[in-house]
Amino acid sequence: MSEQDYQYPMRLQRGDIEQILPHRGTIFVCQQLTIEGPHQFHGVASWPHDNAVIQGHFPGMPIVPGVMLIESMAQFAGAGLLAGDPYVKTLPQDSVGVLAAVRNCWFKQPVLPGHDVEFFIQCRQMAPLLVQVNAQVKVAEQEVAKLEVALAYAPRSQLQAASAAG
Repeated sequence: MSEQDYQYPMRLQRGDIEQILPHRGTIFVCQQLTIEGPHQFHGVASWPHDNAVIQGHFPGMPIVPGVMLIESMAQFAGAGLLAGDPYVKTLPQDSVGVLAAVRNCWFKQPVLPGHDVEFFIQCRQMAPLLVQVNAQVKVAEQEVAKLEVALAYAPRSQLQAASAAG
């Protein structure tokens, strides 16, 4: 498929994203994703007050951990690339994107549970199996973080074998 075969924007709700990604439980907070082009995405996440991670970080003063912002950004980028990037369709069918590097992160304000957190994501193919992901993260139109990571594609069977061996 070429880029011309895709109809942008593509809008995915939580259930659609769940069909693409293997994530479940308290780590999966993606609510919706708009694929604006093969490498440009807008995602909305939200952490409920009763999320187990939030309850422990910090008791009486809940703050969404920065690592959760990074993880959510990686999930949005992975889902967006798997659903909307023609190049990814040429990879082996069981490929999945995994976090390969955290390159640069700036957390400018605390993110509180119960708010919609918006991720404005740009991706760039760096190598056949490596993608650079940049995101601006906002709450109520105010920037709360700037993030840069790398995702690598790996066969799901390879990840499962490594998991079983560990």
